[in-house]
Amino acid sequence: MPKFYLTTPIYYVNDVPHIGHAYTTVLADVIKRYKRLRGFQVMFLTGTDEHGQKIERSATKQGLAPKQLADSMVERFKQLWQILNIDYDHFIRTTDEEHIKGVQKIFARVKEKGDIYLGEYAGHYCISCENFIQDSAEETADGKRTCPECGRPTANRVKEKCYFFRLSAYGDKLLRFYEENPDFVTPRSRMNEVVSFVKMGLRDLSVTRSTVKWGVPVPGDPQQTIYVWFDALSNYITAIDYLNESERFTALWPADLHIMAKDILKYHAIYWPAFLLAAGLPLPKKELIHGWWLQDEKKMSKSSGNVLDPHILLKHFSADAIRYFLMREASIGADGNFSHEGFINRINTDLTNDWANLVSRTTAMIEKYFNKSFQDQGLYTEKEEDIQNGYLELEKKVLDNFDQYQFNRGLEDIFEFINRLNRYIVDAQPWNLAKDQANLPRLAGVLKTLARAILSVNTLLSPVLADTAAKVRAIFNASDVALGWKKLPETFVINQGAQLFPRVDSKVFFGEAETSPPPTAAPEVSDQGLIEIQDFKKVQMVVARVLEAQKVEKADKLLQLKIDTGSDTRTLVAGIALYYKPEDLVGRKIIVVKNLKPAKLRGILSQGMILAASDADDRPYIPILPDDTPIGAILK
Repeated sequence: MPKFYLTTPIYYVNDVPHIGHAYTTVLADVIKRYKRLRGFQVMFLTGTDEHGQKIERSATKQGLAPKQLADSMVERFKQLWQILNIDYDHFIRTTDEEHIKGVQKIFARVKEKGDIYLGEYAGHYCISCENFIQDSAEETADGKRTCPECGRPTANRVKEKCYFFRLSAYGDKLLRFYEENPDFVTPRSRMNEVVSFVKMGLRDLSVTRSTVKWGVPVPGDPQQTIYVWFDALSNYITAIDYLNESERFTALWPADLHIMAKDILKYHAIYWPAFLLAAGLPLPKKELIHGWWLQDEKKMSKSSGNVLDPHILLKHFSADAIRYFLMREASIGADGNFSHEGFINRINTDLTNDWANLVSRTTAMIEKYFNKSFQDQGLYTEKEEDIQNGYLELEKKVLDNFDQYQFNRGLEDIFEFINRLNRYIVDAQPWNLAKDQANLPRLAGVLKTLARAILSVNTLLSPVLADTAAKVRAIFNASDVALGWKKLPETFVINQGAQLFPRVDSKVFFGEAETSPPPTAAPEVSDQGLIEIQDFKKVQMVVARVLEAQKVEKADKLLQLKIDTGSDTRTLVAGIALYYKPEDLVGRKIIVVKNLKPAKLRGILSQGMILAASDADDRPYIPILPDDTPIGAILK
């Protein structure tokens, strides 16, 4: 079984975990589960970075020792990873004794080689980034320098003795490595940034601090502590027993994949490979660089006060819902945008309306028409063969995308197929087949095909929807977690279905719903605004089927629908395009006002109006009708 070693960066414990931490860690967890699905033996490392002046100062402000502050924050991270179903194999802390000894070992090895030397630094220092700033950096009005990394003004000039790493000696070696390994950094645009930076020339790097006491002591010179990035980056090898250079270390190193956000690319793609070259160790195989998460198009940061706490979402949504949104909304390399409205709409549309509804409809029909148990051979047609072949084509596309870590594209393909399965139900009309005993074999063929398709798709979704995938397997009494078309036998029994993704009302989520105690006496009702039954009867509401749907040109909110009302075929225009795709509506049964006076919208004659509920945000919800509701049925 081939090995696969992947890591997240270790997270700084100066504040609580936020959505950015969650995204990186969920991405790593999804990759682990996917690689395991593909037959790899996976080692997944995450952890916390606990040394440095920021931690020291933050602890002092709170009246704590640095280790006490770190301990409390570590528990916050571990608790959140448990809730989000993060299946890591090892959680490293830079305060672990084995890590400290491992850092001192690699430091001593590089120093013995002559690539670390004692010198003196004089210049500006950024406490936030724990880094020295060049005098060429932008100067503020009071004589300070602006840190090019975080944009904050630095402290005044400092002067101190410290050890330097000969980074300047590794520019050509790094460029040669990049040329021989052009996919070392993904996406390619980030690789180009790294190459450009190195070509500009590298300066020797200060790798110790004499003024910072909360850190790993330099071996042989305890007055100095090791630079927090030299310390932190070493976790990738200290966690797998670099200290003893055991068989475990030899088997796992080099890492197959380092995952990180773009703001720490320089440290991982330049400093870390240079440290490893100096220590005579192999370099990692690949670094996967993702963007930032924005909130309403603005970068999240503690300084701007818009950091999103995942616990807020977890009060209303399952861990799988959060995992799905993070994987579906962001592509590797690009920034992802978070809005609460977009989050709610994505979950309610994809997971509730499409996936959970497909599972629920299928299991409900198996229960209703076959009492949860198939006992006889099903009758199949070319339509069922098309579903199976369609799945096999889907699986190939999804695996190609997942192999490139493009989970958003793979999930988009999966949900297009889920919508195809929902349309297949409408076309097959199992509720009509059930009316005649002679059609039961055909009905069984349809529902068994749906069950097999659901379980097959469920496997593709399992790296993302880990908990839900287990629930779906339990419903169908299926233990097979391998890829491929699920060949359920002709005779099988299902269990009672569960509500996989309950719809979340945005009004409740945003805390707008108000409750009041029931009145003690019957309220007086005014006649104003009331209608007579005859007024209501004037409105002709019927069940119609959507035959065709398309977006109206130059109108983002409008869809043009061709519908069958049972007595005629007509066109109507509906303002639902922001929430419903055309392909989601084709074949679906809807309620329309049939006798509404026609009106022209964008030059299209609209002959009727679709009925939909709406919430406080004016988001439409089209009612779901029972499958056996006949076309043309009148609402009264």
